[in-house]
Amino acid sequence: MLPLPRGQDFYIFPIVEENIRAYTPPMRRATLSLITLVVFFASLSASAQDWAKTRLDASPRHREYVTLKHGDRSLQAFVVYPEVSGKAPVVVLIHEIFGLADWVKEMADELAAAGYIVVAPDLLSGSGPNGGGTDSYPGMDAITKAVSGLNPDIVNADLDAAADYGRKLPASNGTVVSVGFCWGGGKSFAFAAHRKDLTAAFVFYGPPPSEFASIVAPVYGFYAGNDARIGATLPATIEGMKAAGKKFDPVTYNGAGHGFMRAGEDPANNNPANKVARDQAFTRLTSLLKSLPASHSSTAAPSSAKPSSRDAKSTAAAASCHSEAATATM
Repeated sequence: MLPLPRGQDFYIFPIVEENIRAYTPPMRRATLSLITLVVFFASLSASAQDWAKTRLDASPRHREYVTLKHGDRSLQAFVVYPEVSGKAPVVVLIHEIFGLADWVKEMADELAAAGYIVVAPDLLSGSGPNGGGTDSYPGMDAITKAVSGLNPDIVNADLDAAADYGRKLPASNGTVVSVGFCWGGGKSFAFAAHRKDLTAAFVFYGPPPSEFASIVAPVYGFYAGNDARIGATLPATIEGMKAAGKKFDPVTYNGAGHGFMRAGEDPANNNPANKVARDQAFTRLTSLLKSLPASHSSTAAPSSAKPSSRDAKSTAAAASCHSEAATATM
């Protein structure tokens, strides 16, 4: 069943019931009505990722939405802080082709629980109806089309704004990495080719960029065994990164399908390999993050500049509480 447009949940029932009455013998109407409603609610729940939202709502960690500004653009980002006593690395989390959905925010919270400040920008900010972001679109198909059509240069500029914001936070130790899934995995790889002061890039089942020569940071890949669309790009990516003298460390999880990080957490998942891959990949990700060096500086180079470029300006808005809307200008 296709996901339903948001805001139309209560209009589907007259349509369903009308079809049942028109095409179903009277004695079967009650049974089919019940089946239709069960399927409808199951589909709606899966589309909304309610299980992820439930987990996120139970989290004790501080989370907030901030507005990042660069040029004439305003960008919404979801930020989660770890409960730690010292300064922490920053993870720029790049969403799937499904936008800043509940699972992405729940994953941001999971990484914060592991000890990292997570900045997850909504890359659809301003492009939706009435200038909204992911939540303003009428359904998943519209979100997918919108994400697919995003300008790569604007995406990199948005990710720069998120990285600059995270690096300037008083709680940041100056280390910034990118982590992306699916479409976002490809953007994490591309961001490594764009930004010179990135400490590392983590690519979950995403395609490679068009060139590797400009990559400075090590790139770590996480791929699914049952995902030929992306897996078929791996041999050329490995060879290209090797020829360019870049560090690329990919791991493929046999039996897992594309999107296994989300699918492996979904209670409706029916492929055990997705759960195994998700757990192993998360352990690998957090272990690699722990091994990264800290720059111990919140004034490292912004955007794609060299590390010796201008100091970043501090921003008092970064320490805002839940009740305040933080805004940072990049």
